[in-house]
Amino acid sequence: MKRQTNVWATLAFTALFTQMACTPTNLSKENVIPKPVSVVTTGESFDLTDQTDIYVQGESAGLLQIGQYLADKLNPSTGLAIGVKTTSEIPASGNIYLALSENDAELGDEGYELTITDKLVKVTANKPAGLFYGIQTIRQLLPSKVELATEQKGPWKIATGTIRDYPVYGYRGSMLDVARHFFGVEDVKNYIDQLATYKMNVLHLHLSDDQGWRIEIKSWPNLTAHGGKTEVGGGEGGFYTQDQYADIVKYAQDRFITIVPEIDMPGHTNAALASYPELNENGKATELYTGTEVGFSTLATKKEITYKFIDDVVRELAALTPGEYIHIGGDESHATKIEDYIPFINRVQDIVIANGKKVFGWDEIALSTLKPNTVVQYWAKAENAIKGVEQGAKVLMSPAVNAYLDMQYDSTSTYGLHWAAYIEVDKAYNWDPASLVPEIKKENIIGIEAPLWSETVSTRLEAEYLIFPRLLGYAEIGWTPAELRNWDDYKTRLASHGERMKAMNISFFPSKVVPWDTKDKK
Repeated sequence: MKRQTNVWATLAFTALFTQMACTPTNLSKENVIPKPVSVVTTGESFDLTDQTDIYVQGESAGLLQIGQYLADKLNPSTGLAIGVKTTSEIPASGNIYLALSENDAELGDEGYELTITDKLVKVTANKPAGLFYGIQTIRQLLPSKVELATEQKGPWKIATGTIRDYPVYGYRGSMLDVARHFFGVEDVKNYIDQLATYKMNVLHLHLSDDQGWRIEIKSWPNLTAHGGKTEVGGGEGGFYTQDQYADIVKYAQDRFITIVPEIDMPGHTNAALASYPELNENGKATELYTGTEVGFSTLATKKEITYKFIDDVVRELAALTPGEYIHIGGDESHATKIEDYIPFINRVQDIVIANGKKVFGWDEIALSTLKPNTVVQYWAKAENAIKGVEQGAKVLMSPAVNAYLDMQYDSTSTYGLHWAAYIEVDKAYNWDPASLVPEIKKENIIGIEAPLWSETVSTRLEAEYLIFPRLLGYAEIGWTPAELRNWDDYKTRLASHGERMKAMNISFFPSKVVPWDTKDKK
């Protein structure tokens, strides 16, 4: 009898120990990406229960929308039927509270403070964007199974303490090339959700190139009727109607992501040249192109019809785009003489500005005379970006050798290219925008962008293979101060996100430089 009692005691102790081991009590040990600026732990935990609701301060529709976003993320997996309510005071124990407080200068427009006790989870921020980013942290403090679409067994515990967090750069983005291969509205929305999860705030859409024109321009309808009907390899292509584009823009806005549309020019323009012969120097339409070579096309830079065309395109696109930038491309215009390229870029900048927007362009545009507020996107030649800085321009850091998502991980990668470099997960993470080029200082940089060119990928799953897990590192570079980042710490945190990405149905590359966790330890 005594022996049986000892057995039961041992089993009870084992169960208790297992429960304690699975209960998060050290907030500083949680694997949040991007890494927060400051974490203080208090050694307890908060329980989500069927009595938990989300309360938002006041009657703001915007705050209610953020609260509902969180509820929609939590309810399918937890089955707790968490509701969203408004309140004028701090809610009772067991709830989540979202509140604005505009007197915390350190947090800026996107920072947040997340205070977790055993009684309440409270997120405060100066602006709604900060609350939204605080919510992304809450998601990561819960087990990865919280991201599943079907109900899972609890408990749902969050370690207690305080996180104060804010980004080092205001621009944290990715580019999706929908011109070489077309990606539909739902694929773009899916990517927007993924970017939002890791606190990124810009999606740059490469909407035109030699292989396809992807945005409806009503004053030039043949751009999509003809120029949008193919892609690399000869597929059927596609395009976004203006209503579809507006829907993407709104979807992104609701997740605090700005859309930056790009119409590449004067090169990368064969789809337009095939659609309208008058845009060619010889007045003859080109053939549609489905290959991957670059640098062979150019608009007729001395024809007035070219600038009428550009003004119409920019005018219609600007009306659909609430963000402050239009990207004019400007890269790899090998078929355009430099004496024609420079006045062309100068004039196109004026067109964009006249339509109420600021100019973005790849680093070659710094060969021209840059207008105030024009941003140079450094991708290839540091000397071009430096020329931009010397003209007073800000720089967006997208160096191909560090940040191009279409580069292969190694020689065995299924998709991607390697003309710039092989970029393994550690190489993608181990660089600092502010020290990469000595002449480009932190104060010259608006942020970081990781572009995905789509020559070798045509589906969401193929794209995700190249995007993930590298995107998480780029998100951290854009958010977390350089002095808080190091590879050994990051790879451990990234390892735990393997199960989270699986739960989010992300098809990621299982890099061997990451010690992936095989199961969720919570």
